[in-house]
Parts: sequence; C-alpha cells; structure tokens
Amino acid sequence: MNIGSAIITAKNILEKNFSKSPDLDSEILMSKTIEKDRKYLMLNLEKNLGKDKLNYFINLVVERLAGKPIAYITNRKDFWKYEFEVRKDSLIPRPDTELLIEQALNITKNKSNLRVLDIGVGSGCILLSILKEKKNFYGTGIDISKKCITLSKINASRLQLIARVKFFNSDVDNFNIGKYDLIISNPPYIKKLELRYLDRDIINFEPKLALDGGLDGLSVIRKVINKSSELIKKDGKFILEIGFDQKNKVKKLLKNRGFYINKVLKDLAKNDRCIVSTKI
Repeated sequence: MNIGSAIITAKNILEKNFSKSPDLDSEILMSKTIEKDRKYLMLNLEKNLGKDKLNYFINLVVERLAGKPIAYITNRKDFWKYEFEVRKDSLIPRPDTELLIEQALNITKNKSNLRVLDIGVGSGCILLSILKEKKNFYGTGIDISKKCITLSKINASRLQLIARVKFFNSDVDNFNIGKYDLIISNPPYIKKLELRYLDRDIINFEPKLALDGGLDGLSVIRKVINKSSELIKKDGKFILEIGFDQKNKVKKLLKNRGFYINKVLKDLAKNDRCIVSTKI
C-alpha cells in the first residue's frame, strides 16, 4: 500500500469513529510513521510503505481509535511559536492558554530583568514561551509532579533556555524561594464531580492531577492565590487561568489577598478564561 492510500483508509476509519479531525490525524500519524513532515507526505503520496511501516501506522491508528490524543501518540504539541515535548504525565497545551502568554508580553512590554514564576509548570510551555520572547527575563517553575519537572527541563534544553530557568519539584504550599515580578498559573480547576463528563480523550488519558480542582473546582486555585500573595512583589502582576464559570468567586479570592483586578479575558469560545491582577 502506498502513503496516499494508507492515509485515505485511516481517514475513513477515523471518520466513522467520530474523530473530530480525521484528515489531520491521519497525516500526523503518517508523518510519525515515516519520520517526515506533512509537506513530504503530499509530495510522495505514491511512495510505497514497507510492511513494517504499514503495521506501525496501523498500530498508531488503533491507538487513536481508542481515544488516545494525537499529542500523546506523537509526544509533540505546537504551542505559541514553539514545539514542545509532551507526555502522559503532563496536560496537553491548549490554544486558549496562549492568552496567558499574550497578557504576560503585553504587561511587560517595556520591562527588563523580571523574575517570573509559573505555578504548576507542567510541560513548561507557558513559562518557556515567555522566556523565549523576553531574552533578559529569568524563570522559575514549580510542579508537584516530578515527571513534569523532568519534562520541563527537557523542553528548556530543547529551547536553549537552561541558563535562565530553574525548576523545583514542590507543592505550592511548601514553596518559599524568592520574590517575583510576574506570577502565572494554569491550575486544575474542574469540579471533581464534573470530571466524568469530559471528552474520553481527556478523562481517559490526561493526568487527573492536572484537571481535578476539588469539589468546588477552587481548591487548588485558593492555594495558588494564597501563596502568590506571599511570593509576589508589590505592584507585581498575577495572571491566572480559570474555569468558564469561576470569574466572580476567583475575583473575590484575589481581592481578599490584596490583589487589584485589572481585567478578565475571554477565550476563543467567548468564555471567561484568564484574570490579570496586580498586588497592591
């Protein structure tokens, strides 16, 4: 079977099984199979696949049929302007989270030598994207997951940022190192009882530690706000990702810990997604 026929067959199978993007999925899986980019695929559709490659491609399609996210199959995800390594121990970066990068760059436009803290750093995608854009910023990332810290270090190395970033395997409650000009966080904020309603590719594969926000969805957010109020400098900026229905409760939590609310931003679906505040 040639590359083109294999892609079409996979696309038809994925389509019947309600894949949201069967064309793209099939092409990405083929790219991984033959270790070439999608442009190469389009120029070589008639090229024959060997038996081993075809079997490998079929196995990847079967994984996708089971709901395994493409990012976990390829161990890669594009975010902001960069490609990040991702693994099953870290949340897959979402386009909506790029809001945090946009805001961080906007509010630090004329600043230099700032210290940035990312609470719940995951794959490192938020912190490292900011550091790539701001050549004289210095970053610190913390995460309760040791595997996420290892992954962040890998991505920092890939992006040549090791000299400007430090990572700590720590619960937010126990972290007390430094004072920061900018703190960012995308904490778990989904209510425990609502986890079961998430898409199967999320709930069956992504780490619950990065999703579960406790009974009211705010248990980790409370910790992050409380600790940020201690670690942030006066007039420092705090950028926090939130759930679509949490704006008012989170604004109250922030105000109670001495933050002034600058703005609330909506995501691509027009849901409240990000709060920018200042420590007063």
